[in-house]
Amino acid sequence: MKVLFVTTEMDDFVRVGGLAAVSAALPRALRRWADVRIMLPGYGDVVEQFTHLEIVGHSPALAEMPACSLGLGSTRDGLPVYVLLCPQLYDRPGNPYGDETGRDWPDNDIRFGRLASAAAQLAEGRLDKNWAADLVHANDWQAALVPAYLAWREVKIPSILTIHNLAYQGLFAKETLGRIGAPEESFHIGGLEFYDKLSFLKGGLIYASHLTTVSETYAREITTPELGCGLEGLLRQRSEAQQLTGILNGIDESWDPRVCAQLAQPFAPGDWEGKRANSEYVRQQFGLAVSRGPIFGLVARLVHQKGIDLVLSAADEIIDAGGQIVVIGTGEPRIEQALVDAHRRRPDAIGVTIGFHDGHARRIFAGSDFTLMPSRFEPCGLSQMYAQRFGSLPIGHQTGGLAETITDGETGFLFARPSTESFLGGIRRAFSTFTLKDRLNAMRRSAMARSFSWDISAASYGALYRKTVLT
Repeated sequence: MKVLFVTTEMDDFVRVGGLAAVSAALPRALRRWADVRIMLPGYGDVVEQFTHLEIVGHSPALAEMPACSLGLGSTRDGLPVYVLLCPQLYDRPGNPYGDETGRDWPDNDIRFGRLASAAAQLAEGRLDKNWAADLVHANDWQAALVPAYLAWREVKIPSILTIHNLAYQGLFAKETLGRIGAPEESFHIGGLEFYDKLSFLKGGLIYASHLTTVSETYAREITTPELGCGLEGLLRQRSEAQQLTGILNGIDESWDPRVCAQLAQPFAPGDWEGKRANSEYVRQQFGLAVSRGPIFGLVARLVHQKGIDLVLSAADEIIDAGGQIVVIGTGEPRIEQALVDAHRRRPDAIGVTIGFHDGHARRIFAGSDFTLMPSRFEPCGLSQMYAQRFGSLPIGHQTGGLAETITDGETGFLFARPSTESFLGGIRRAFSTFTLKDRLNAMRRSAMARSFSWDISAASYGALYRKTVLT
């Protein structure tokens, strides 16, 4: 089966959040079932990492979207990657979605409408004369209009849309309809219209053959008013029609503390001296005071969804009880600044790195005793999986993928509500466990024994691909 996997991030080339990890791992795990090819926008950082890109096709201008070319290259291990080449849209400073100050690019409708329309052409066989898709797998709002462009062109290629985070919908003014070459008649309550705006994500929810989310719990949660973001009615319809499936993400095999070369010292379950060596390294790196107390790690996008304000609210109690906090991540400037201010107040107990580096994150997981995950909602979450593999017990809100991957009292701690008091309840349980070394080490062993292999997820996707193509 030939599958076109359309995404805006991939760990090999560009990363903003968890989508990058999924886009790097899932297509590789699927290769035993399918000829999977990635399609990415041609960001400058992406293009410069290829030694060779073969130009396989050209897409003419459409409405206000400029003409572009399609390059074909491959990863080091041979995974084919199509790159949409349009420097005026994609070769910019900043990240894939916004400028260096964090503001969204004002022409993101054009940028990602162009991606979706070209992906539909590629799937149809109109761009690469040697390849066409049997199925399209689109990811998040930036690629959500691929199924819509296929439908508008009356091309009957089945499609799957994965919702990695429903809160990001790609909302634009009605005028975007003309800018991206969408038909006027598609702007209504049963189409792209969402409270008099145009929603890219809703287009995918309407037109995709099947919808997936990244955990079974989140698939249920988004059919409720609390987490449905105004789209719960439509999602409930798709769910009742058995067209909405939750498939938990995995993590790759490099998350093994016994062989991870990026750690200060590799260690195995039971080698708590090895784990302690990583703790000492982390304290030194962040300039924290020498301590026998626990380290609480926070490795996250620094946005409201992740509950960083709850961490700041709990910080004094953590420190007063003898704990220390280490943070790495990027996100909303006001949250970044609040964390920097907290570090300046208590540099002996709070370490903060604004930015992201994979090796640095791995050392925090290896060196921390607990990982803080007070997300208000969490479609899947990866940090709690990484943490468990590295013997850091996650403290997570009982929602989405956290509820599915943390076994309360065995591999971590779950708390019921996204409030400071409920979160502190989880933190107090962690402190209590830290004083009981036999219990702490038994929980660490259980956590490190967990398997979150992508092979499990890939098998579910492979079955869904076959079912969708045959329907």
